[in-house]
Amino acid sequence: MSSSSIFDVNIDNVRELLAASQQQPVVFLFWSAQSQESLQLDKQLSQRIGKAKGLLLLARVNCDEQQQMAMQFGIQALPTTLIIKDGQPVDGFAGPLDDKALDDKLAAYLPKAEDELLQQALVLLNEAKQQEAFPLLSDALQLAPERVDIKLLLADCAVELGQLEQAEALLATVLLQDQDADFKAVQSKLALAKEAADTPEIQALETALASTPDDMLLKEQLAIQYQQVKRSAEALELLYGILRQDLNFSESKKRYLDILAALPKGDPVASQYRRKLYSLLY
Repeated sequence: MSSSSIFDVNIDNVRELLAASQQQPVVFLFWSAQSQESLQLDKQLSQRIGKAKGLLLLARVNCDEQQQMAMQFGIQALPTTLIIKDGQPVDGFAGPLDDKALDDKLAAYLPKAEDELLQQALVLLNEAKQQEAFPLLSDALQLAPERVDIKLLLADCAVELGQLEQAEALLATVLLQDQDADFKAVQSKLALAKEAADTPEIQALETALASTPDDMLLKEQLAIQYQQVKRSAEALELLYGILRQDLNFSESKKRYLDILAALPKGDPVASQYRRKLYSLLY
């Protein structure tokens, strides 16, 4: 064994390595020190699997020493590579591969970047850390925009954070055939959140502002109410309108900055209104 992911196979550990394939794929390399192609492939696989952080294991079978084992696996040429998963061969190839072909072959058995982000986000969501999970889910969806499971988790997270417009926009992109029970659960949650976000205080201020649309104090008061129910985009738009007229009006700039700071990292609303503020300041 040369590392925690690379093993020299013998009669004592072969069953253990086959059992390990229940947890992660095991790459069995049947090689010979007499074969230059074997030595080259061994080097290529060792480098890649050594960097895979335990997500793949390499089981090196020296056929000069383990001829009986090679016969039991039905090996007819060297080098031969078998990929074992759940105790059974699922893929393999005889002879060498160039670097790109080998990378493509192994990539099929490694978690995709979006899956790693998703797993990190799920841990945070289980700890009710939606603020920290949100940017991970956003990044995962950028990598795999067709993934409905990621989209629904991001929409649910957006609802929890009060980003109702963003949640609604995400749900609107889910195709009819993908609108399953999970979709309907997030949709219902969004509907309830929207209803709760339309308080009597907000309705009264909206009516008053409609009568006097230039009243900056009313705008600020309404922005405060919007932010209390996490309607951040609407609050920022009102405050931005105030700052365009008077950068130093009341507490509007401070409230604007406080809302930006409270939004999750990578939130598109925060990015949009941060750029707007910079355009006013500079």
